[in-house]
Amino acid sequence: MSTLSLLWRAESVAVIGATERPGALGRKPVDYLRRYGYPGRVLPINPKGGEILGYPAYPSVLDAPGPIDLALIMVSAERVPAAVDDCVAAGIKLAIIASSGFAEVGDEGAALQAETVSRARAGGLRLIGPNCIGSVGFRSRVLATFSPLFSAESVVSLEPGGLGIVSQSGALGFGAASLGIERGMRPGWVVTTGNDADVSALEVLAALAGEPDCTALLGYLENVPDIDLLRSLAASGKPVALVKSGRSAEGGRAAASHTGALATDDRVLDAALRQLGIVRADGIDELLDAGDAFATPLRPKGPRVAIVTTSGGSGILAADDVVARGLRLSELRPETREVLAGIVPSFGSVDNPVDVTAAVLSDSSLFERSLAAIAADDTVDMIIGCFCVMTDGDVDKAVHSLARTAQASGKPVLVSRTGADFLAPEARATLRRIGLPEYPTPARAVRAAAALWQVSRPRPAALPPATTAVPAPGAEVTEPELKALLTAAGLRVPAGRVVASAEEAASLVAELGGRAVVKAVVPGLVHKTDVGAVKVGVGVADAAAAYEEIAAFGGRVLVEELVEDGVELLVGVRSADFGPVLTVGLGGIFTEVLDDVTSRLLPLGEGDAEAMLGELRGSALLTGARGRRAVDVAAAADVLRAVSALTADWGPGFELDLNPVRLLPDRAVVLDAAFVTTKES
Repeated sequence: MSTLSLLWRAESVAVIGATERPGALGRKPVDYLRRYGYPGRVLPINPKGGEILGYPAYPSVLDAPGPIDLALIMVSAERVPAAVDDCVAAGIKLAIIASSGFAEVGDEGAALQAETVSRARAGGLRLIGPNCIGSVGFRSRVLATFSPLFSAESVVSLEPGGLGIVSQSGALGFGAASLGIERGMRPGWVVTTGNDADVSALEVLAALAGEPDCTALLGYLENVPDIDLLRSLAASGKPVALVKSGRSAEGGRAAASHTGALATDDRVLDAALRQLGIVRADGIDELLDAGDAFATPLRPKGPRVAIVTTSGGSGILAADDVVARGLRLSELRPETREVLAGIVPSFGSVDNPVDVTAAVLSDSSLFERSLAAIAADDTVDMIIGCFCVMTDGDVDKAVHSLARTAQASGKPVLVSRTGADFLAPEARATLRRIGLPEYPTPARAVRAAAALWQVSRPRPAALPPATTAVPAPGAEVTEPELKALLTAAGLRVPAGRVVASAEEAASLVAELGGRAVVKAVVPGLVHKTDVGAVKVGVGVADAAAAYEEIAAFGGRVLVEELVEDGVELLVGVRSADFGPVLTVGLGGIFTEVLDDVTSRLLPLGEGDAEAMLGELRGSALLTGARGRRAVDVAAAADVLRAVSALTADWGPGFELDLNPVRLLPDRAVVLDAAFVTTKES
């Protein structure tokens, strides 16, 4: 059993800083454990001893009868290290530090936090927090928290479900849980981790993924995730959706001031989560929407969506969102459309989205018969049912039709019900009871469908490792040396060499066909074009003058063949918090201006190279948009795979830029390359 599982399996809970004083935070956990029927031992810890809310109180955990599974520390920050020492001496393996006043308040607090963690680790004690609101295990009624959620006049139902919610932010975590409970969702666990000083939110998520009763996981993170834990989460098979705050520079600074979190490159995180099949939600509504979709045991086999609607407008909006979310509108088979033509009124539509119109109000069978025909079509992986302003009886018939369709077909069915609750007060509860995810707008239903596909889609198998390891170049590697390494790795570079005189430059230009590129080879000079250290289209007559001008930069002079025009890419690898990341972007030297890039963690998986090229917004340029010549996309994919293999064992602390890589109809050529070491090396 994992030590972290004591958060929800503890048979004894010590509350350090407990008090009976009304309104005090130290009273709440003792009150909750008593009021919600916790079956284990409750051990209030207060220097005065005595009795608190009917439980014997003890001056210290060292005085309390053991063993103690879990301690909740609720004393002022300066008293926390001593409380941690007592927990270690008492043999406690897990403690939650609810106290604030640590890394979130500045350097002095950060030093106190580091000291506290050091003491705990030395004694074999794991810590949740500090600066958190605690946790709740619904099944065992382990309420190790002071969240006001449980102090409300109406008792919160602790009927457990399979959803785990883990949040660095305590208030946000329990707030999200309350919104989920209001929707009818049933969490089984809510854990808040605050500053993540020892145990991280991601570590708790990974522990929950190992719980047999856990069916889905939702998380709010501020710290940089650990790639190994992310991979562990993904490998668990449990659907996961995460909100990672700090997308903007301003948000990153706010996260740092909140919990002392470190910022990371947001695009790298996006790439990592997408690659691992973990949904990244943009906010709490989207996170809970994903959780609703995960509640269904049905999983799509592909991204093809059929929309069935009683409102043409809803269907059109849903179709727009299907495309925007990277899903596909199913092209219904002719025989399916033929069946639908015998069901749908002539003023409706038998094409996807299928509009059965408001005629369902007079003949409810239209909806179910249409659904049956669509569900039987093997081009359909998911169905979204959209209806508007229908009242009780009509809604009831529609939702039962949708439920029967899901059960009979085994395909996920999601519902967009656009209309006020007073039109059908029981609709939400009916949908929840039947097991259909329900959303108030088509956009949210489609977004949830995309999340469901994200966690269901097969992930590509890793490519075979490189047969021969190539060591990383040194920090002072020059462009010609780097291109020699690229050539050895199977990449194509322009013909050419370093020349030592104006005469040799002119001779080589003639040898290369009469026109060439002349560039400076100067250590540390990466952006040569920006400073005029590259001459393009140099003829034999101009070669000597070009040589002298470039030589004036103080380095050597490289003369290379002039490669014909084509489509330009940037291909780069840099080490990040998660390991090496490969980025490809359209535009060559204009990549930053166009901002058309996509990334993957390395090593690449089967099909990743082709998928990355297809993800570029301007990918049509590769296949011959607007009369341009199509370029060798296979060669471009080969470049990505070769770079992945080349850099697999290079370790941290480097950036490799191939920019531009020029794509032609029959090949891909690396025109320029640079390698730099970074601070982490």
